[in-house]
Amino acid sequence: MAAESSDGLPISQSEKSLTGSLVSDENEKSVSRSPSSYSIREDKWPDLVVSRPRKLDVWWLPRPRDPVIIERSNLVNISKLIVKELIETSLKYGRMLDSDHMPLQHFFIVLEHVLRHGLRPKKGLLGPKKELWDILQLVEKYCSEAQDITSSIRDLPTVRTAMGRARAWLRMALMQKKLADYLKVLIDHKDDILSEYFEPDALMMSEEAIVVMGLLVGLNVIDCNFCVKEEDLDCQQGVIDFSLYLRNSNHIPGESPDDELENDNMTTVLDQKNYIEELNRHLNATVTNLQAKVESLTTTNALMKEDLAIAKNNILSLQEENRQLKKELVEMEELRSRLESEKKSRQDLEKELELQISMKSEMEVAMKLLEKDIHEKQDTIISLRRQLDDIKLINLEMYKKLQECEHELTQKGEMVSRLHAKTNQIGKILNNLEKYNHLMKDGDGIRSPTTPGGVSKSILNKTSPIFPKSCPPPAENMIVRPIVDHQRSLDEQQQSKSPIDKLKQSRSSSEISTNNSSIAEQNAKE
Repeated sequence: MAAESSDGLPISQSEKSLTGSLVSDENEKSVSRSPSSYSIREDKWPDLVVSRPRKLDVWWLPRPRDPVIIERSNLVNISKLIVKELIETSLKYGRMLDSDHMPLQHFFIVLEHVLRHGLRPKKGLLGPKKELWDILQLVEKYCSEAQDITSSIRDLPTVRTAMGRARAWLRMALMQKKLADYLKVLIDHKDDILSEYFEPDALMMSEEAIVVMGLLVGLNVIDCNFCVKEEDLDCQQGVIDFSLYLRNSNHIPGESPDDELENDNMTTVLDQKNYIEELNRHLNATVTNLQAKVESLTTTNALMKEDLAIAKNNILSLQEENRQLKKELVEMEELRSRLESEKKSRQDLEKELELQISMKSEMEVAMKLLEKDIHEKQDTIISLRRQLDDIKLINLEMYKKLQECEHELTQKGEMVSRLHAKTNQIGKILNNLEKYNHLMKDGDGIRSPTTPGGVSKSILNKTSPIFPKSCPPPAENMIVRPIVDHQRSLDEQQQSKSPIDKLKQSRSSSEISTNNSSIAEQNAKE
């Protein structure tokens, strides 16, 4: 249902809401009007307003609107007021603001409400909760400059909740002067990103989000300084004092309430008339634009028809070419099948040839290895034969030496028997010497009173029948000691030497023993 204006033009519900917002802006701000508007109000409209005050009031009563639309318009309007106040205060304070600045705190609270408007709740009790931080993290996929912010906020030790990280992200983006650009990326990809997190009637999914982005662009002139680590961003933010932004300057003292009501009604009617005229202008402009588009479309349609005829002719020619190509394709496929069969046969032959070549090479290698083995075995056989001959010679020499040793042993046995006989003779000689010594000792006591002194001297001066005069009797151990010492030294040397040396030593000892025996015989003869 649409209401009609005084000029007879229909007004839709959205247009009425827009006029209502315009009227609310007019009531909030003091707007100076031209004298012509006041003259029109005094000349034409007083009778209409006075004669039908109730009907005008009934006509102007707004019809019930969707509360979601009202919420969106309220958020947009308060965003305008806060951004304006923020820019004015930044100009006043030298464009450097910190976290203690009250309008800046209000701005972040309103921006949080704007971004969370229409956010979908979690599905079920166990479903994942959709947070604003999850949406803001998606910006780094499309804008590489946001990666530094998100990575630094993830590493913040003082922020623990998802909402606190989202608040820190908004503050860092404002300090970087990229807040409008980052949120514009989300709006540009709202069909891909935001549709999963927001309801269809949310502010971020509507056209009013572009207005909010335009407001955020104006904040790039502000320099902000935040210490995110020292702020408690996990707790709930404060409450906005709207009295700082709502100023009622339309009230004039001295006027009655009826006059004020009449003036308000007149201003609303005039505002509606101006709006309708402006709307008519926009509609005319859109009609002209549409007519131009229709003309361009008709021309493009004619061109497309011509292109279509040309395309049909091209299609017919292409179909004929396609038939010819199909025939050629069949022939090519037959040739290809033949070629593949020949390739397969050739590959089989090549494989067999490679096998033969490999077998031949392996046979050659095996022959070479066998030849090497034969040569090596022949060399080993020759060396073994030489060793065998050497061993035979050694055995002959050993046999000869063995015979010599046996002969020497027989000789030594004879020598030992001789030495035993000589030792017996030496023992007898020693006994005789002992007897001689006893006689010499007893010679001094042989004198008897009857024996004269000359006879005793002659007895003492008599030589022994064994030893002559020229050879005095030997001492007691003169002959035995050299033989015993020499035998001991020979035994020690035989224990320390090898068997061959022992054989040599046995030869030398036998020679020495023969020499000693010959010396002893000579001494005995003497």
